[in-house]
Amino acid sequence: MTSLDQLNRYIFDQLNVRGELVQLQESYRSMLKNHNYPEPIAHIIGELFAATSLLTATLKFEGDIAVQIQGNGPVSYVAINGTNKQALRGVARYTAEPASAALKDIIGDKGYMVITITPIKGERYQGVVALEKETLSACLEDYFRQSEQLDTHIWLFADANQQKAAGMFLQVLPGHSDDIEVGLDHLAQLTQTIKQEELFTLDAQDILYRLYHQEDVKLFEPSTVTFKCTCSQEKSLNALASIEKSELQQILQEEGHIAVKCEYCLTDYKFDEHNLAELLDKPQH
Repeated sequence: MTSLDQLNRYIFDQLNVRGELVQLQESYRSMLKNHNYPEPIAHIIGELFAATSLLTATLKFEGDIAVQIQGNGPVSYVAINGTNKQALRGVARYTAEPASAALKDIIGDKGYMVITITPIKGERYQGVVALEKETLSACLEDYFRQSEQLDTHIWLFADANQQKAAGMFLQVLPGHSDDIEVGLDHLAQLTQTIKQEELFTLDAQDILYRLYHQEDVKLFEPSTVTFKCTCSQEKSLNALASIEKSELQQILQEEGHIAVKCEYCLTDYKFDEHNLAELLDKPQH
């Protein structure tokens, strides 16, 4: 069996519909490693990870993407960010364990999602999605209907115990009229029959055959999805540059060093007086 950390894109030419399937295992496990998130929080990270991977393949760009959920519930913030090459990382901040994995129990009654794309060339784009529906997938479907005017179906799955996540996506091709909605609805009904365990264990080709064996499906080369943190000693040092010199000196005096922990991968970066000499010698404005 091939790697389960892949995104597959495919197209139904005769029905003018495109689709995506993402399966996540090692990358999801790396994202959760050592964080000890409560199960509902690990679940929402898995769903948002799958959703971001699907978005990264759908919203054509070269550069960086950040998808953030914010709310007034026990989980105040969940973020997945990365690149168009499917190198992603994620984190959650929370004050208490949610009562369940239901979206409202996690983010509260005033939640929203911010999608930010920073292309290598061109202008930065930001879209805001109100999280008013019962599920993350339904909220994203609304986003595509409102911002892109494209009928879209999204399915998101996550199992915090197995540490596996997956997602599927169907969308009408841009520029086609309403008469193809029949084809989209037909494919959505077929896709609705997929079981979570099938997505977690079967190859993409087997899944597509089970669902669409009577359809004409063109499958493209898969993309590998990875967990990749972009933290570094240099970035941590740059972060310390925004702190008052007197405060840095006080911490050094009390602790003997200054520790910076990456909230994504939990790597510790330690700086002593020698490491910080240049920073401490700089005049502050």
